[in-house]
Amino acid sequence: MMSEEQTEQTVSLVDVLEEDEELEEEASAVLAGSDSDHCSYPQGYVKRQALYACNTCTPKGGEAAGVCLACSYKCHEGHDLFELYTKRNFRCDCGNRKFTELQCKLFPDKEVVNSLNKYSHNFFGEYCTCSRPYPDPDDQVEDEMIQCVVCEDWLHGRHLGCVVPDCVELQEMICESCMNKNPFLWTFAAHLAVPGESVEEEVKEETAGSDELNMNLNQSEKVDDVIEPSCKRSRRETEPSCRLKELEAAGQKRVQSGAVFWPSAWRSKLCSCSSCQESLSEAGLSFLLDELDTVLAYENKGKNSEQRQPGHDPLMSALDNLNRVQQLEIIHGYNDMKTELKDFLQRFAAEGKVVTPDDIRQFFEQQQSRKRRRVDAGRFYST
Repeated sequence: MMSEEQTEQTVSLVDVLEEDEELEEEASAVLAGSDSDHCSYPQGYVKRQALYACNTCTPKGGEAAGVCLACSYKCHEGHDLFELYTKRNFRCDCGNRKFTELQCKLFPDKEVVNSLNKYSHNFFGEYCTCSRPYPDPDDQVEDEMIQCVVCEDWLHGRHLGCVVPDCVELQEMICESCMNKNPFLWTFAAHLAVPGESVEEEVKEETAGSDELNMNLNQSEKVDDVIEPSCKRSRRETEPSCRLKELEAAGQKRVQSGAVFWPSAWRSKLCSCSSCQESLSEAGLSFLLDELDTVLAYENKGKNSEQRQPGHDPLMSALDNLNRVQQLEIIHGYNDMKTELKDFLQRFAAEGKVVTPDDIRQFFEQQQSRKRRRVDAGRFYST
């Protein structure tokens, strides 16, 4: 009988290739959306790009600074870098006044400071409301980090104050702090956001009973039915209206606690009347009306860019220097090894065995033995 620990170890080994492919695809999507060869500074405040903070050049205690993907490669190679994933409306700081002992190798002619950049504790390697590093060597709890689309900080799922819904990768999250700083978002959340389990439980505690709760929910559904045509009318220039005011008048409430998750395309349902646009602009939230501002849109752009430029991949670049026969041999060899390794691991899972380092070593020794036999056979045939 296989123990639970053995099962978890075996499954993780069987899935290692699939997980590696998923991570590689995700990283590729993030990096492919940014230029790895040229400093992004001349582009101004880039709508969204991959960013890094250099702990070697701008450690905690000094001024926060961020550098673009290309500068992380060319100017900060070998430095202690914090990966910030992506940030919006940011201009590369590399080599400006904040870097007292470093000059940008790619674009040294920079202003002394980028006054419109926004910084947080992320730039010093701290994340979440707990201000801990990621990965955290002292944290033994497995937990995912989720980025707030407003402040762009990363928070642990257990620190969001709500239950993380399924398919979270298809949704956007606004943390409780940002919700409270912009109270009008709670009005939209009552109608547009994903209902959380913890929120439902709190609502049940605050209502007089389940009958009253059901009545309120039924009334909410009726209100939504009535409001929907108004949403459509708001998009017509001939009949302008403010959906936010209509939702406020509807009276539907939501417990104002915890982070809020929003389904795909929720931004298109926000009010875009002139008054709301002005309010969003004053709050620095105009980007919420832009569906191309999302990380998902950025990643899709990166994937499309990578598909259009396959030669930019380091492996493909190396293959370009080989002739057609050599290219095919390498590609077939790689695919064969990948398939054989997956089959090898699946046999252990089927038999309920744990893969040991000796098993892996034996697998690659067999691969080398087969390679030598193929080479010897080729030599014999050629003579």
